[in-house]
Amino acid sequence: MTASSASARERKRAAIGTAAFAVAPATVAGVVPWLLTRWEVEAPVPGGIPAQISGALLIGAGTAVIANSFVHFATEGIGTPAPFAPPRQLVVGGLYRYVRNPMYVSIAAAIAGQGLLLGQPKLFVALGIGAIPVVAFVRLYEEPALTQKFGAVYEVYRRNVPRWLPRLTPWRREGAEPSRG
Repeated sequence: MTASSASARERKRAAIGTAAFAVAPATVAGVVPWLLTRWEVEAPVPGGIPAQISGALLIGAGTAVIANSFVHFATEGIGTPAPFAPPRQLVVGGLYRYVRNPMYVSIAAAIAGQGLLLGQPKLFVALGIGAIPVVAFVRLYEEPALTQKFGAVYEVYRRNVPRWLPRLTPWRREGAEPSRG
């Protein structure tokens, strides 16, 4: 087996694993809001049509960001977002140049978007409650695990890219080739 065929096989496995893991964010961003609202629109929607348009845009943006993030995990990280099949390489390309946690941010955007689109304040309450375990998981598990696995490389990335609110300009590693995507 050649190195390139092994790499292609690893990337294929990573893509399949990442696609399978997509069930988790789809459940959080889709099934849970549906269970809470049955996707019924409150009439009248607080904020009216502008709120609904903003909500639709947030849902679309959240969906695009999560898809982009999954692609980077499979191709750049050669792994999945799942803790049981983590990436082999630190994922710092694409939207990860702007924010360390684009997947969590995009799920929050999709849920907030549904709250606006449907005029359902309970989704904002659910989002606030759901943020508590996510923040705890990131701070208590993910960040220490990434520090242990990737060491100084992750520390440099962590110092330069914010956890939740995106940078306005993409971060670029000094002395490294510009990231693809």
